[in-house]
Amino acid sequence: MSNSQPNYEAMFSGVIGKDYDLLKLICPASIEMSRRVGETVATYPPAQNSPLKVVELGGGTGITTLAILSAAGNIELLSIDNEPTMQDQAKHNLKPWVDEGKLSFSGRDALSALQQLPAASVHVVASAYTLHNFPGDYRVRVVEEIFRVLVPGGWLVNGDRYALDDITEHTRSIQKEVGGYFKVLTELNRIDLLEHWIVHLFNDESENHVMRETPALSGLENAGFTSIKLSNRQEVNALVTAVKPGSMAV
Repeated sequence: MSNSQPNYEAMFSGVIGKDYDLLKLICPASIEMSRRVGETVATYPPAQNSPLKVVELGGGTGITTLAILSAAGNIELLSIDNEPTMQDQAKHNLKPWVDEGKLSFSGRDALSALQQLPAASVHVVASAYTLHNFPGDYRVRVVEEIFRVLVPGGWLVNGDRYALDDITEHTRSIQKEVGGYFKVLTELNRIDLLEHWIVHLFNDESENHVMRETPALSGLENAGFTSIKLSNRQEVNALVTAVKPGSMAV
């Protein structure tokens, strides 16, 4: 992958621009995670000459969306996000893929958007840094809907904040993260963004939002998923994959 990394960097800086460059400074692990999500999605083996049908939860300004589109060739991607300002940026940034028929958008919230989809109609549901934003009870319902819309053999691919089970170690990790925010954003004189990120972090770490590793993986199992794997952990960031049981239907 190292040989392709310069092209990847150039493409993202060109298409996403300032959003990508700033996020790379504030939270470099999230950029790497978006890339891993895209690469993992692209390994799903669809039927010959059949497009890979993917749903992305929380597309935002399009960073992970672009990672998926650039990694997978023959694809039909539905990007879901109910924050119109960010989604409008994604629509502008990624218009070439819309024009090619590879990308469409939904402005609904994740749960209602999934509920609108037929059962067993999607090969992969992918996301980066979205599920952890949901309150725990809403997240459970979203996971159940993800399971429903996936074909047998379909995948969930989620790069996200999976809190460490060791609370002391997790706290140290968060302290390090906050220190990084202060260092980068004070140097950029972006106190407005610093306030935004700190407030958001308090929300992430609140009792009804925090997505701790063992309960989160158990929740996937309870929903019916198998082959649940957590990999590529970097501090609180990790990639989780899970499979809906059954013969792969494409």
